[in-house]
Amino acid sequence: MKTTIQEIEGQTIVTMIGSLDTAAAIESEQTLKPITEGEAKDILFECQELEYIASSGLRILLDVLKKTKAKGKRVILRNVNDDIKNVFKITGFINLFEFE
Repeated sequence: MKTTIQEIEGQTIVTMIGSLDTAAAIESEQTLKPITEGEAKDILFECQELEYIASSGLRILLDVLKKTKAKGKRVILRNVNDDIKNVFKITGFINLFEFE
C-alpha cells in the first residue's frame, strides 16, 4: 500500500495505491493521522489505483471522516472502482461518504 498526501488549493488530496488491508492498516493510519490533527481542510481520497479495502481500512476512513466532519469539513472519495464501492454498499458506509 502506498499513500501520498498533497495540499492543493486549500484541500488535502490523499492518493491511495494498492490494497488497504489489515497488513497496511497500521502504516496507513499513521500516515493519515497528521491530516486529521492539523488545520481543518476538505480531504479528497483519490482511489483510482486502490485495489482492495478490508474492514480495517474502512475503520481508518471512518475515523478520518468523523474527525474531519467534526471540524466542519468534507471527505470525498473519488474514482472508487465498482468492487470497492460494493464493499461500501454492503457495510452501509455508502451513505456516510461523498463519492465523485
